[in-house]
Amino acid sequence: KLLLDLIKEYGTQFKVSFSLSGVYIKQLELYAPEVLESFKALAKTGCVEFLAETYSHSLVSLRSQDEFVRQVEKHAKKIEKYFGQKPQVFRNTELVYSDEIGRIAYDMGFKAVLTEGARHILGWKSPNFLYYNAINPKLKVLLRNYKLSDDIAFRFSNKHWDGWPLTADKFVDWLNQIPENEEVVNLFMDYETFGEHQWEDTGIFKFMRSLPAAVFKKSNFKFLTPSEVADKLQPVAAVNVPYHISWADEERDLTAWLGNEMQYEAFNKINDLENLVKKIDDPEIQKDWQYLQTSDHFYYMCTKFFADGDVHMYFNPFKNPYDAFINYMNVVSDFIIRVEKASKTGFGDDEPKNKEEIENVIKKYQSEIERLKQKMEKIVEEDKILEKKKTTKKTTTKETAKKATTKTITTKKELPAKKTKTTKKETPTKKPATSKKTTTKKSENTKKT
Repeated sequence: KLLLDLIKEYGTQFKVSFSLSGVYIKQLELYAPEVLESFKALAKTGCVEFLAETYSHSLVSLRSQDEFVRQVEKHAKKIEKYFGQKPQVFRNTELVYSDEIGRIAYDMGFKAVLTEGARHILGWKSPNFLYYNAINPKLKVLLRNYKLSDDIAFRFSNKHWDGWPLTADKFVDWLNQIPENEEVVNLFMDYETFGEHQWEDTGIFKFMRSLPAAVFKKSNFKFLTPSEVADKLQPVAAVNVPYHISWADEERDLTAWLGNEMQYEAFNKINDLENLVKKIDDPEIQKDWQYLQTSDHFYYMCTKFFADGDVHMYFNPFKNPYDAFINYMNVVSDFIIRVEKASKTGFGDDEPKNKEEIENVIKKYQSEIERLKQKMEKIVEEDKILEKKKTTKKTTTKETAKKATTKTITTKKELPAKKTKTTKKETPTKKPATSKKTTTKKSENTKKT
């Protein structure tokens, strides 16, 4: 409703884009049809673009090109059915991308993809330009400005953050500090940023409501959809991504989903069934096969306990990663039994045969689970000791240097929506903003002071 109100207020000046997985749309069909209707209303405005992704919000692009293409095509049909748009831009699950995934995306007919502006792939380059795929230069690549995106998505309500409180005016001031020659600021964030990650009482909705007015009043930026950015801007260079990246955690890699043996075991177990499941004409089996591929299952099994540990636990319905693994493998065990019964050919000699084999796999990892638990307990204990030492040191410092003062120097982060993009205005006339995924383009004729 907020986004629809902004579009009604600013018309075509305000643009936004969404990436809604097929399984999410299915949930809306079953449990929240009124939310689905709200997305349809946004689609009718002509100011909202719906992007393509995998139907199951899966990691299938890492495993099978055939299944990857099948899921993306199925998802595109779902988007066209409900929103009347044939997707032109592709956003892979969790922004997972590599040069090869980009090549496949172009072969499927997409003109652009979205991915993370990770430092380890950009080096000295800025994410605030349009790039192209290293294998096929015809595919354009939009890079997320993760610092500005995460200022909204994760740091907005953090009272210990030196940027708090974040207002629309302050955010636009940061945008205005971007070098004049940089052309686009891509802000991508989860939809649940607004209302779940950042609750209403944090002021997140007030921030979003006031952002367009602040952008138009104080800057030369305007809002564009990803397709418009791809059409209006020329790529400046290739972005080389030989190994997979994502938008998750500090590493910006795959370790959020495939960072330990449990995750690999679970991921391979369900994906090993692909050829057999394809031969079974049973809608229920096909549906459950899709649900079991959803990346969240593997995310819940992550055993990171440091900087990103709190984030993982926040999203985890299980008490710990080990419970998530055992639960998932039990479900897969039952699924394999159903598949075996439905299959005329059965499993080959080298394939898993029954529930007992899956249970043996679980037992195999019990010792590993226990080892990791002990490691976690040791880390927690060491952290407590370290924290105690820090507290003692601070107390001593205060006693011996009562008159000392400290000064904090704050530096601005590089400016970076299942997502908004901002690009510089072409003229000083007023134009609007985006949410989920939005874009703004800078004008060649306008200079900032």
